Amino acid sequence: MKSTYYSHVLRIVLGLVVFAAVGGIGKYLLTPKSFGTHGHYRADAIEEEASLEIRQWTNASCMTCHQHEALIHLKGLHRTISCEFCHSAYADHVKDGKNVAAMPVKKDQEIRVLCLRCHNRAIQARPKQVIKTVVMPEHLESQKVKITHICNQCHNVHAPLKYINRAKEIVGIQEKT
Repeated sequence: MKSTYYSHVLRIVLGLVVFAAVGGIGKYLLTPKSFGTHGHYRADAIEEEASLEIRQWTNASCMTCHQHEALIHLKGLHRTISCEFCHSAYADHVKDGKNVAAMPVKKDQEIRVLCLRCHNRAIQARPKQVIKTVVMPEHLESQKVKITHICNQCHNVHAPLKYINRAKEIVGIQEKT
């Protein structure tokens, strides 16, 4: 009686050889020529990235034209937040040093949605001793304000405590230290 065991092994080995050959040919055909030149990445990627248009800039770029907002922004709690976080990419507004389009300005409920990107219950990963943040729903309740209240009704969006501190100064309220 002849065993058919070897025919199964032969089929498995033949399948593995075909799989390895197809994989090797695919790798050869699909691997870019510059891959591995300077390590385990595609060397041409450096030149491609360097040739891309720069879309995001620094706050200093915005503040060269928007000095009034800069003065407010740099004194406020939002001074570390990029202008582009709220207003869109610099490249959408300025090209070759010239104004090419108006920056989007949030209004009404759009402001609330924008503020909720950071001031929401969902984002509680920050240690409180490092960055103190206001959680919107609790803040509105503690101030006895409607939950539908829009942030800029009380706050300057560039410097959130500007109006609050000015009102306290006028009324003569001293902060407890």
